[in-house]
Parts: sequence; C-alpha cells; structure tokens
Amino acid sequence: MAGHSHWSKVKRAKGASDVKRGALFSKLAKEITVATRLSGGDPNFNPRLRTAIAAARAESMPVDNIDRAIKKGTGELEGGGSIEEITYEGYGPGGVALMVETQTDNKNRTAAEIRHLFTKHGGNLGGSNSVAWMFRRKGVFLLENASPDTALEATLDAGADDVCPAGDNSTEVVCPPDRFDAVDKALRTRNLIPAASRFIYEPENPAPSPDPDTSAKVVALIDDLEDHDDVQNVWPSCELR
Repeated sequence: MAGHSHWSKVKRAKGASDVKRGALFSKLAKEITVATRLSGGDPNFNPRLRTAIAAARAESMPVDNIDRAIKKGTGELEGGGSIEEITYEGYGPGGVALMVETQTDNKNRTAAEIRHLFTKHGGNLGGSNSVAWMFRRKGVFLLENASPDTALEATLDAGADDVCPAGDNSTEVVCPPDRFDAVDKALRTRNLIPAASRFIYEPENPAPSPDPDTSAKVVALIDDLEDHDDVQNVWPSCELR
C-alpha cells in the first residue's frame, strides 16, 4: 500500500456546479442519519458521524439540514429508520470489478436502477459475493502535518494495520473495520486529529489497469453511478487510466 493514497484514487470530485446541490445535500444527509442511527448522535463519541458532519460543512450544507439529519437518526424525526445501507457488486467493461455502496429508502427501486446503469455501459450486476471476495474492507485516517513514525507509535496498540506517507506532509493510518473506533480514540488521545476518515473497499490483489479505451468506459459507468442519488461510493478493482 506504500506510496498509494486513498484520498486521490477513485472519486473524480464533481463541484457544486456539476452536481445539483440538493442531490449532494441529500447524500450527505443520508450518511449523517445512518451514522447517527448506528452509533448515536454525539459526534464526540461517533467517528463516522464526525466525519459525515465535517464533509457536510465542507460543502456548506446548512446547519438546520445537519441537525434534521441527526434527529432522523436518533428517531426524534421520522424517516431515518427507513434508510438501508446496501452494497451492490458487479463487473464493468473489460471485466473490471466494482463495489457500489448505496443508502436507500427503496431497495427495489435502487437495485433496478443500478442494474440498468451497469447494463447501459456494457457491464453486469452480480449477486452477493460475486466480486466482494476480491476486496477487503478497511478504515482509513488522513493526518496532516504528522509523521508516519508518530502515527505508528500512537495507533499500533489500538490495532492499526499500516501507516504510510500520503504526500504533502500527510500520513495515512489503515486499520480493520472493527478497530476503527479504537484507532480514532488513540489518535485523538495524542492530539492527532484526523483531517478525514472513512471506510473503503480496497482490492486484495489489484488487477492490471485496462487499456485507455476500456478505462474510459469504466470511468463513464462510475460517473453515472456516482451521480445516482442513492450511491455514496464506487470502488473498482484496479487503477483507471
């Protein structure tokens, strides 16, 4: 994993001018609601919620929207309990495997629409574990102005798997999903506040990059998937040119 940054890999960020702000806020609100429902509404004790709120603020999401999303997650407002997290698996052009993370209040609709996008771009949606076996779920933290040695010392006992430079005097800390909270707490105890944190799907053995034409087709599929209101993240099995 050395030399590879999870913060610059897959997602081709679309600015507000390229994505309807309302759709963007809807995605951010879903993540806040789900994070709250899973681990509570206090961001001081919920790293996933803390990250979701930070992402929402970075996009200038109104405070009222954030508060409403949290209240849906705690049950103070209706609607939070109907959102499900579902990960779809499939193959894009050239046999590139894709993991598609969604949050939806209508899984039948979402499944049909995700299947349509795969088919439209010459891919096919698979069943459970059709490609998941190629990936490993991880938690990743991005630290700014912290050396790998400092981060390693702070997180090794908490269960970190790997620590490596991420460029621009930044460091990545990687851990198993079940050690995410422990690593987050260990970093904050040492006053190493993550600039960002997230869960990712990383290929166990990354496939070779396809040729440029195939890469362009896969990128077009990923772009369409990421534009879908219910899709949060898309993870391919290889780097795309």
